[in-house]
Amino acid sequence: MKILLLGKNGQVGWELQRSLAPLGELIALDSGSREMCGDFTNPAELARTVRAVAPDVIVNAAAHTVVDKAESEPELARTINALAPGVLAQEAMRTNAWLIHYSTDYVFDGSGDKPWLETDATAPLNVYGATKLEGEQLIQQSGCRHLILRTSWVYGARGGNFIRTMLRLAQERDSLNIIDDQIGAPTGADLLADVTAHAVRTALQRPEVSGLYHLVAGGEVSWHGYARFVIDFAARSGIDIKVAQDAIKPVPTSAFPTPAKRPHNSRMDTTKLKKTFGLYPPSWQTGVERMLREVLEKM
Repeated sequence: MKILLLGKNGQVGWELQRSLAPLGELIALDSGSREMCGDFTNPAELARTVRAVAPDVIVNAAAHTVVDKAESEPELARTINALAPGVLAQEAMRTNAWLIHYSTDYVFDGSGDKPWLETDATAPLNVYGATKLEGEQLIQQSGCRHLILRTSWVYGARGGNFIRTMLRLAQERDSLNIIDDQIGAPTGADLLADVTAHAVRTALQRPEVSGLYHLVAGGEVSWHGYARFVIDFAARSGIDIKVAQDAIKPVPTSAFPTPAKRPHNSRMDTTKLKKTFGLYPPSWQTGVERMLREVLEKM
């Protein structure tokens, strides 16, 4: 089997290089690859790459994920998040390949307090969410065999993320104000990669599983609760923390105005994933503790 991985150096792409390698021949590209094009700002060249590689499976881990910046460059975000995945889907349909694609809780408006189902109505609040939703739709409309995996609050040991930011700020400041009215599940890039590998094996044997799935870690937490968990773990691990737990203060989203509006409710129901693939994402705490141990060993 031949697998084409795009976006190899992102948080998820980096982990996918590990998890997909045992499944077959892996060709991994990013925007800077020279021999073949992995640049999502050039969909036509991406199509040529797919034709040259002739993969059995295309895994797209590339995206424009800078949510606030997308507000000021909507056409670029649309090219990367919608038009390029649409081209990949057309090529997958042409060659009967599978396309694995990642999407986001930002396709929803964040209302209510119930976990979102795959069948719930979408209503993105910002350019990022709108372009990711269009990407989903173009893939579905192509008719190709696909797995679209919606996730949220992604972190990894590689690259910048909320965990690293909180650890740095906790060592520098006497107090922190953290948003407490956005609720979701921190989801590790390693979890996404491992589930993807298992799902790909199932999909190759059972084409009927083609479709849209929610994939997040178990449980839920606010950004404030997430920050307290991270900082408390670091303190108990012997890291010199300046901020006291009672100085990590909850504040509403309105305390931090941003160009892009964020959803309050990012809870996602993973029942369909569990029933279809027999995979059960562990609690968010399990994954965060694992990453923290890895990060703190280097501090």
